[in-house]
Amino acid sequence: MGEVQTIGVVGSGQMGGGIAQIAATSGIGAIAFDVHQTSLDKCRKLHEKLMGRAVEKERMTRDEADAALGRITYTANFDDLAGADWIIEAAVEDMKLKGELFAQLAGMFDKREDVVLATNTSSISITEIATAADKGAAGAGSRVVGMHFFNPVPVMKLVEVIRGLQTSDDVVNRTVALAERMGKVPLRANDRAGFVSNRVLMPMINEAFYAWMEGVAEPEAIDGIMKLGCAHPMGPLRLADFIGLDTCVHIMDVLAEGLNNERYRACPKLKQLVMAGRLGDKSGHGVFEYGK
Repeated sequence: MGEVQTIGVVGSGQMGGGIAQIAATSGIGAIAFDVHQTSLDKCRKLHEKLMGRAVEKERMTRDEADAALGRITYTANFDDLAGADWIIEAAVEDMKLKGELFAQLAGMFDKREDVVLATNTSSISITEIATAADKGAAGAGSRVVGMHFFNPVPVMKLVEVIRGLQTSDDVVNRTVALAERMGKVPLRANDRAGFVSNRVLMPMINEAFYAWMEGVAEPEAIDGIMKLGCAHPMGPLRLADFIGLDTCVHIMDVLAEGLNNERYRACPKLKQLVMAGRLGDKSGHGVFEYGK
């Protein structure tokens, strides 16, 4: 079983684009796949911009940047992923979509049992995704693993490595090794809703919305107290805007259903903002308002 030469990244958004970038800067080829050509074009331009900025700040030479950019292939053709020897899925957090996708990927790599099928999901059950992969090719679920990167991918060092019920020890160990090769710190977790990061983080964010809704303090004070009193680099309400308030609601729902506990349901204030289209950074207005 040779060293990973090419990673296929499914999804070219913020997370997928970041994963493709760190693969390339680590000397690994990357196939960035997306069904939307506009997303691929945006991803390519962002990579060029970020690499150029790294050269300006003398974090890499121009030759190194050009070499890294040359390792990334952008494609809207799903079949091009067959040239990869490791897959990292970074599509939207929708189990139906992921299930169909992993069944397809399992069928694509049915004869190549060394290819790992990783998902960047932040909350969806790895076991459920692995079960969907098994429907595409018997036994493929043993090669499904969670490889949860954090945003922004090139900056954040952590990768949560999550094993599903079917995931083999070999796949977990290989995932840890690949994350380290990509300059990350892999930490292992088991397959429970939210894993570790969101299991701990999202209820804190949700409680901050309750504190605001119940008049305990205004958003600026809530965030300021958590930054100055608890040494958080970003307040929970500002962080919610950064993550996306709709994403926060979705993760809270996954926690409530996966842990069978209604205490994890999203705060009414949080759901109200989403209903009004105030989604955070991506809409220009969430808890706080942002300039265009």
